[in-house]
Amino acid sequence: MSLVRDGKKGAVIVGVGETTYYKRGTSPDSEFKLCLSAILRACEDCGLDVRSIDGFASYADDANTATRVANALGLKELRFSNMVWGGGGGGGCAAVANAAAAVTAGYADYVVVYRAISQGTRRFGAGSTGGAGVSEISGPRAFTVPYGLISPAQAFAMRVVRFMHDYGVKQEALRAISLASYFHAQSNPQALMYGRPLTEQAYDESRWIVEPFHLYDCCMENDGGAAVIVTSAERSRDLKMRPAHILASAQGADSRKALESLHNDLSYASANFRTVSDRLYEQSGVTPAEIDVVQVYENFTGGVLMALIEHGFCPPQDANEFFQLENLIAPDGELPINTSGGNLAHSYMHGLELIIEAARQIRGESTSQIKDANLSMVISSPMSSPVSNLLLTGAEL
Repeated sequence: MSLVRDGKKGAVIVGVGETTYYKRGTSPDSEFKLCLSAILRACEDCGLDVRSIDGFASYADDANTATRVANALGLKELRFSNMVWGGGGGGGCAAVANAAAAVTAGYADYVVVYRAISQGTRRFGAGSTGGAGVSEISGPRAFTVPYGLISPAQAFAMRVVRFMHDYGVKQEALRAISLASYFHAQSNPQALMYGRPLTEQAYDESRWIVEPFHLYDCCMENDGGAAVIVTSAERSRDLKMRPAHILASAQGADSRKALESLHNDLSYASANFRTVSDRLYEQSGVTPAEIDVVQVYENFTGGVLMALIEHGFCPPQDANEFFQLENLIAPDGELPINTSGGNLAHSYMHGLELIIEAARQIRGESTSQIKDANLSMVISSPMSSPVSNLLLTGAEL
């Protein structure tokens, strides 16, 4: 179902906020304080009284519960709270869609989507064996962990190697994705890799994490907080920032996608967007050729490549020609991606920082701005399950 009903009732992103980002485990503030700070900055961004917020949406098992956040911020009333299943970043766009659905249905007026991470408290991305002293592992991991397939990098590398083998994709295609993120980060003073450009030689000489992923194919781990405020287009007219209209969003998974053990399944070498991407285009009525800029979650560069292919930006047989650095960078590339630096070079807020960057492109505020950007896409956490995506537009709906 489309989230757009008409120009007054359609949902928009109107405020965005980020804390300072820190190397993993070095934040001077708690995860909860980072969350509150990001929300307050989003309110300041659009001129909203924080006490007007009446709803929250998050994802990835965020530890900052809605009631605790509401109490700390002094809200008048909490009318809506929602969490997307899944421990990774696949629910980022889905959380925005859930906030938009709440606003459109009238459940709440101003819904904040937030994410905060302090990896000195709990670390994401580490290998998991089920815990010390565990003698049994159930579910899909029972087919992988006993054989040493433990970390996200290992699990996702299997899918990417299969895809690269099936379509003859070269390592240089993954390298171009990494170089594009680092290129854009050099224009973004907030990026953790600002002032630290990446060269082809440095990429090639970096250590393997697990083939086909070099060090620079893998997302960073860091601390910080991010938030966006979703409200109706009508209410946004009383606020100070130009809204980014939520044109469409889809979430879910392909058939049998969570069954990691099925290596011979036809959907194994996939980013899990084959059906989800179709629904996004059906809702929005746009085509891939009309998209101006894409923020695509880099857990690993191989997932970026597969996700863009599954969203129709190029056929898999043309990946080596399409994934060239000059095609992926602002302002004039064929498809600029991750224009803030992305998870690889800007920050890692489980992808919520990508949604903020997508809104900034619509507002004309990116540090790597696309001229007249009108359709801005976000793709959340390829190869996770469930996954989600989002289309923002600057046009009055």
